[in-house]
Amino acid sequence: MLRSSLRTSLPSSKKLASSLVTTRTKVSLPDLRWDFHELEPFISGKINELHYTKHHQTYVNGYNAAIEQLSEAKETNNTPKVIELQQALRFHGGGYVNHNLFWDNLAPPKQGGGELPSESSDFSKKVIEEYGSFDSLISLTNSKLAGIQGSGWAFIVKNKENGSVEVVQRPNQDTVSGSLVPLVAIDAWEHAYYLQYQNVKADYFKAIWNVINWKEAEKRFAK
Repeated sequence: MLRSSLRTSLPSSKKLASSLVTTRTKVSLPDLRWDFHELEPFISGKINELHYTKHHQTYVNGYNAAIEQLSEAKETNNTPKVIELQQALRFHGGGYVNHNLFWDNLAPPKQGGGELPSESSDFSKKVIEEYGSFDSLISLTNSKLAGIQGSGWAFIVKNKENGSVEVVQRPNQDTVSGSLVPLVAIDAWEHAYYLQYQNVKADYFKAIWNVINWKEAEKRFAK
């Protein structure tokens, strides 16, 4: 397993999102629950290695750099700089949180990846009530993913206001917050698939469901 020494010191992705907003703490890469190659053949080990060590690390570095600059700007009462840094904080902070959600949403088949929740679970009952089947929910999510112009994310979320399960898009590294609880986060940036699937991103959208960690989604729904 990767970076196991960090795992116990890191809060949940939801708590991380909150802490990024309120305390502006520096961050580090999370531990992964599986090795890079274990999602093959659905996602190649090389993609996972580059995605984690290069792209996710870039968001970590960018966010931490912006935090340092923000502290300096506040100390010198540089209000224009404080305002300017908000975009970097949002972009890199969102990228950091979204990828934390993404990694925890994935699992090798031997760890239950692709295995649907029990039909008796509250999450399954809600999905079947609203969509008829998980296949229908997956189909809607793939449509949302295919409809993203440029780069972005699709999220299966729980709406805390009414308890419904919904699918939403977010551009770039925007994340979900407020009344929307992320259950499943899927990266539609080219770096998540291009090395393996090239321009046929629809094949990536189909393949990833074989390694989706529905148990993680079920836990998030129950909270």
